[in-house]
Amino acid sequence: MHQYTSIFFQEIQKYSYESACEIVPLVLEVVNCNTIVDVGCGDGTWLKAFQEHGVEDILGIDGDYVTPNILAIPKDNFSSFDLTKKLTLNRKFDLVISLEVAEHLPSEFANTFIDSLTDLGSCILFSAAIPYQPGENHINCQWQDYWVELFKKRGYVAIDCIRPKTWENQKVAYWFSQNILMFVKLDDLDISSRLYKEYELTRENPISMVHPRLYSNTVGQLAKYTVPENMSLKKAWKTFKIALSHAIFRKINSFQMKGYKI
Repeated sequence: MHQYTSIFFQEIQKYSYESACEIVPLVLEVVNCNTIVDVGCGDGTWLKAFQEHGVEDILGIDGDYVTPNILAIPKDNFSSFDLTKKLTLNRKFDLVISLEVAEHLPSEFANTFIDSLTDLGSCILFSAAIPYQPGENHINCQWQDYWVELFKKRGYVAIDCIRPKTWENQKVAYWFSQNILMFVKLDDLDISSRLYKEYELTRENPISMVHPRLYSNTVGQLAKYTVPENMSLKKAWKTFKIALSHAIFRKINSFQMKGYKI
């Protein structure tokens, strides 16, 4: 597996903790949590935020590249595991977390990973990067609907109860506002009337979305290489030739469709 360094975790920690401080209270409004496991926990930042809101029974699981010296939680609350393998623990949790992890695993392990999550509990807080979302070792970026289908095959339904409340919150990193969904086992939806109400609202809304901040960043980067005033003369000439050839091809194609022989 790809080895993530302490620098990688330092970079994401500053975004994760601030986002967690905003999102954790929203989660606790709809789910009663006394026990939480975070699969792909990194340094345990999200578990730390849940601890600060009174949840004491926590467990973080990630690869052996997570060393004790970077943990934000007690080392006794952390366990190393290869996330490409099936995870089996002899207990269930009130809430299972896996945030921005699944895209780091090869696609052939996607089903195994979702099996690991669903075996740990009936309520799962999940997010994963969408196609073209920047990040280190993003090798299985999928639209949100892809994950919805994998959970659906295991009897879980998507509940979009966090994104509408964080979409315009600048304290929340855009990838959480864009990707985070709750998945709940359909048979257990009655554990919370609030959860069921959110499920009813979710069925009326689209699932796959791109956040405006990601869109703006991407278009801004693209403009650096495609707007004429940002190009060198050589690159501008190359771009012009490509555009011209495409235009000629389209014109020839339109003539052929009208019956002209060219």
